[in-house]
Amino acid sequence: MDLSFDGRVAVVTGAGGGLGRAHALELGRRGAKVVVNDMGTSLSGDGVESGRAAIVVKEIEALGGTAVADVNSVATTEGGEALIQTAVSAFGRVDVVVNNAGILRDRTFQNTGPDDVDPVLDVHLKGAFNVTRPAWRIFREQGFGRVVVTSSSAGFFGNFGQASYASAKMGLIGLIKVLAIEGRKYDIKANAVGPVALTRMTEGFENPLADRLDPALVSSVVAYLCHDSCELSGEVLSAGAGRVARVFVGMTRGYVNGSLSAEDVRDHLAEVFDDTGYQVPGNSMAEMELLAEMLGK
Repeated sequence: MDLSFDGRVAVVTGAGGGLGRAHALELGRRGAKVVVNDMGTSLSGDGVESGRAAIVVKEIEALGGTAVADVNSVATTEGGEALIQTAVSAFGRVDVVVNNAGILRDRTFQNTGPDDVDPVLDVHLKGAFNVTRPAWRIFREQGFGRVVVTSSSAGFFGNFGQASYASAKMGLIGLIKVLAIEGRKYDIKANAVGPVALTRMTEGFENPLADRLDPALVSSVVAYLCHDSCELSGEVLSAGAGRVARVFVGMTRGYVNGSLSAEDVRDHLAEVFDDTGYQVPGNSMAEMELLAEMLGK
């Protein structure tokens, strides 16, 4: 294991089971001191079983690692601050944040109400803000940091009955794109993983690959993205069953007409959708530069 985390401190949210547990174990066995965060809620975010994080701590210790449990809620700014303070109090620093905590409240869109949207956004999307912001201050001061968020193919490609979940997961992609830009001069890298794994979130779904979807295979990707040597930032990697692939937002060259009308759009859809020679802009201004090039300015 030449990708060691000796001397590094990692915070992993939602680490009491499934993917988060696998990430915490992988980082712990590679030498990181790990803060295992998990309130122990049900899949829908209800109830509290606070002992879940402590169990994972014992598993890391059994592997010869060092860890502490944390049961703060990532859904509040106070909880995020307290979680990062747990890391600082226990280990004196924080180097890695893996935002993995999540809940599900799936409904078809016509039946989706505030109780199905707000808690999901609070945990997945706002949770990443709440935990990463206090860590970000430390990352900037020490000139190093790694952030990994857990996105989903439901966000990239859509999935029936998961409007709130998909919205939160795609929102995380916008977050890491901005963090990658703002963190560049501080050696802060921010990336996303889109896991395909057998966890309590995916139980009940028909999947012919179920016996090959070990969460530990996703954790290998997360560990790389968390490591000092990782140069990727602002990237999204799909990971599952031992496969790793880049997911990206691209842009076709499109159709240009300085007097564009609705009829022009209708009549030139083939050019609009022609993905030959597509571009992947590095930021929003890069899109403007590409447009200026096409307009000859």
